[in-house]
Amino acid sequence: MESRLSAADQSIEGPLRGHHHKTYVIPLPGRVGRYKLREPRRGVLWFDRRCFASEEELLRALAGQVSRIPGIVEVEPGVLIQGFIEGRTLGHGVLPSKALSERHRGQLGALFGELTSFDARAIEAQRVCDGADLPLDGDSHAFLTRLIRFTEVRVYRQHGAPYHALFRDLGVREWALDDLARRAESLTERAFALVHGDLHRRNLIVDAAGDLWTIDWELAMIGDPLYDLATHLHLMRYSAKEAGRVGRLWQRAVEERRPECVKGWETDLPVLLAYKRAQSVYTDVIRAAAALVGPDGRPNRRQLPRLAWRIKGALDAARRPLGLTVEPSVREVIGAYNRWLRTR
Repeated sequence: MESRLSAADQSIEGPLRGHHHKTYVIPLPGRVGRYKLREPRRGVLWFDRRCFASEEELLRALAGQVSRIPGIVEVEPGVLIQGFIEGRTLGHGVLPSKALSERHRGQLGALFGELTSFDARAIEAQRVCDGADLPLDGDSHAFLTRLIRFTEVRVYRQHGAPYHALFRDLGVREWALDDLARRAESLTERAFALVHGDLHRRNLIVDAAGDLWTIDWELAMIGDPLYDLATHLHLMRYSAKEAGRVGRLWQRAVEERRPECVKGWETDLPVLLAYKRAQSVYTDVIRAAAALVGPDGRPNRRQLPRLAWRIKGALDAARRPLGLTVEPSVREVIGAYNRWLRTR
């Protein structure tokens, strides 16, 4: 694709930063605004379960049901592209833990409520998950168990096989997720809804009018709506006070639309947060290792100190969910990665 996009064309922007895709922002002749043209990155690991085959199909199906999401244009039969939301990310130029403004808090609450206000199973968009693999509506235990097993089997045992020695060196046991799977058995039944699955600051865009838009729906799925709150709180790194405020915001917004979606939420939220902290360890350890290997296969250790701090933070946060018995220092994390690099 890059060869087809002229670097001299000032109307084209990109490729933009993204884990799964290279994204270019382009104008379309005869249409107002700009649009996103995406090319999948080769060999990229997916650390999350996916439900929908096409983000564009999903967004088209959500039009009129969820506010402030990218619009979709069908440029030719069967070819959909999405509009580019002009603005800045919610996290641009602010501390990661910064509280939301009253306006943005209200619009986030509206999003939470809208996601539970319609029958997600009736969404007309192709699925990549097998229908038989979907838990029954309301079976929050089965929903979380499937996420845990995806992390264990697909991320750790399959994709993570080259890094198993590194995980052991960092103190992560082979069966570290078993205790978390047992905790999942206690979850309350909650009616299912559409879940965005990745609500963090870079996926929340503030436009020129100051309104909050939600982008990057490729990890959306049908499941326990409390998972969206847990993911949001985990990724946003709010202060304890702001996390409590956003939790109550979620509860009020969802209860107003669909009360059966909030049953047992205060008791179950810590379990879902524990999963998110554990999942981050597997994701961050593998991504950091991949980042330390250059395109030519040679070690690239310049990033190691910065990455080691991130890994230490993830391990510290997941100490209880993963049953970690050691708390490696930054120096010990660096040592573990250096030993792994030497044995590649």
